[in-house]
Amino acid sequence: MTDDKVKRRLTTVLCADVHSYSRLMEADETGTLETLRRYFATMARLVERHDGRIVNTWGDAVIAEFASVVEAVQCAIEIQQEVSNQESAPPQLNPMRFRIGINLGDVMVDGTNIYGDGVNIASRLQELADPGGVVISSSVYDQVHNKLSVGFDCLGQRPMKNIAPQTSYRVTMSGRTSGQGSFAVNESPPRREQAGPLQTGDRRDPSSWMGAVSNWLAKLPRPVAAALTISGFLILINLFTNPHRIWFHWPVAAIFFGVLMRTALGHRPESDSREER
Repeated sequence: MTDDKVKRRLTTVLCADVHSYSRLMEADETGTLETLRRYFATMARLVERHDGRIVNTWGDAVIAEFASVVEAVQCAIEIQQEVSNQESAPPQLNPMRFRIGINLGDVMVDGTNIYGDGVNIASRLQELADPGGVVISSSVYDQVHNKLSVGFDCLGQRPMKNIAPQTSYRVTMSGRTSGQGSFAVNESPPRREQAGPLQTGDRRDPSSWMGAVSNWLAKLPRPVAAALTISGFLILINLFTNPHRIWFHWPVAAIFFGVLMRTALGHRPESDSREER
């Protein structure tokens, strides 16, 4: 491949391979090869459906490219679902599982083949994936995290062979975590990014901050908590009924004056109490 023939383009690269392929071949060569051919045919069909193309296959590995990042991730999810659905019943002792990595990057083009860091990073991401899982680069995550109804777990910056550490994300299909990750020192802890409807505990979820306010009020003395609650309702009533005329400050002031007087009377010096008795 000479320099004057090298062309470049930005593309989405999908790399997939079989987990523990050598062990499967050692246990059953004929059966493993038959299963692999069936799954490769499934992959080719799904890649074509999502407007991608198979770039190369060798051994147990597949490389495909897509013009659309969203289509690439959707294709990877469907591949894992199809493989899972095609498992024999009863399940095999050593079922075939694929690991998939996806990267959006610049590649060199030579005929029908593609080369370069864009491909190498996808291959390294595939090595980080759990069996049956999908791992994507940060460049892919930026494009798809708000376009697909799946979750994402941040894996932090994982070391990769012959490549600078890359921030990667595990795709959690149907909101489920696909596996546990081990995190080295200086790596970011896993961060849950859930697309779609708000989840309980999300800072944007009203039930979350309402629960926090309720817990805070529970820690206060009962008269103070009651005064704050009533005052809050009065303020809301004022703002919603007549926001141009502010009147809530008078009843709120009276309420807090009463609370202060009650608190003061309830904490008189011990000598005064004895004199009264």
